[in-house]
Amino acid sequence: MNRIDSRPSGVGAARRIVAIVSLTCAATVLPLASAHAQSSTTQGAGSISETPENPGPAQATHADAAAFARRHPGSAPPGSNDFSCKPSAAHPRPVVLAHGTDANAYSDWSAIAPALKSAGYCVFALNYGGKPGGDSFGTEDMRVSGQQTADFVQRVRAATGAEKVDLVGFSQGATVTRYFVNRLGGAAVVDRWVGVASPSYGGVFYGLAPVLDGIPGGAEAIEAMLGQAVGQQIQGSPFLDALNEPADTVPGVSYTTIGTQYDEMIQPASNVALRGQGATNVSIQALCPQDRTGHMNMVYDPFTIGLVLRALDPGAPEPICAPVALGTGIPQMMYESNFGGSSDGS
Repeated sequence: MNRIDSRPSGVGAARRIVAIVSLTCAATVLPLASAHAQSSTTQGAGSISETPENPGPAQATHADAAAFARRHPGSAPPGSNDFSCKPSAAHPRPVVLAHGTDANAYSDWSAIAPALKSAGYCVFALNYGGKPGGDSFGTEDMRVSGQQTADFVQRVRAATGAEKVDLVGFSQGATVTRYFVNRLGGAAVVDRWVGVASPSYGGVFYGLAPVLDGIPGGAEAIEAMLGQAVGQQIQGSPFLDALNEPADTVPGVSYTTIGTQYDEMIQPASNVALRGQGATNVSIQALCPQDRTGHMNMVYDPFTIGLVLRALDPGAPEPICAPVALGTGIPQMMYESNFGGSSDGS
C-alpha cells in the first residue's frame, strides 16, 4: 500500500510529514522543545488573508500548480476573482473556493476553477490564514481564517448582487468554510457546501499524532513546528470537537463531502463523512473503484472534479470513470515541496 498518498493539503505536505516523524523521534526532548515553542508562539495572533488578482494558466497536476505559484506569488486560479462577473439564471450563486493547509488558491484550484468558469459559474478564491512574512497560507488559527472567509464572502455578494453563495473547500478549506457556515452565521448566505477531502473529524497523521499528543508538550510542539491549523485538524482536537457538537451540520444548508478510501492522512477514511442532517457523503471508490486517487491528487483528478460539479448542480454531466494509479502525483509533489526552490524562482 502506498504510504504517502494523502496530506492535509498539497504544497507543504512532504515537509510536514518529515517534521512529524522528526518530532516523534525526538520524543524524549519534547518538553524542552515545547517550552521554546511556547515562548515564541502567540495563540490566534498574526493571520493575514489576500485576494489573488493575477490570473495564471490552467494546470493539469498539483505539482505543476504549486511550482507556478511558487514562481508567481499572488496568482489567481484561471477564471476566478472577476468581480465584474454577474451570476446567470442557470447558476445564480457564485462559487467561493477555499484552499488547504500550507497552500494557496492557485496551487489547489487551477483545475477546478476553470472547470467551474467553463460551466457558467462566477468563481472566487481567497488566500486565507497566512503568517505575516511567510510564503504560504492556511497555517494559522482556523477561527480567524473562518472570519476572513466570512469577510470575503460578503465582498463577493456585494460585488455580484447574489443573495447566497456556494462554498467548495479542499482539506482544511472544507473545515474553515464549515466553521463559517456553522459558527459565524454563514448558513444565512450559503446554499451548498462541498468538502473535498474534508478533515471533518480530523486525521491521525499516520498514527503519529496520538503518540505526540500523549507526550507532555507534544500538541504545542506540533503547532509550533507545523502551524496552529495543523494541530486544530488532529482527530479529537478541541477545535474539531467544538465545531462538531451538538451536530456537525446546521439547518438550511446542503452539505456534500467527497472522500477517498486512500486518504491516509484522514484515518479512518470515514472521518471525512459528516453525520448530521442535510449531509451527503460520497466515496470516489464507491462510484469508480479503479480511481485510487489520494488526498493530494483529488483536486486535479477529473473524476473528483466531475463530482464537485455534480454536487453543485445535480444536472451536471456524470463524471467519466477512468483508472487512476495509487500514488498518482506524489513523487512530483514531494519533489516540489522539498526541492522546488524559493518564491523568487530560484
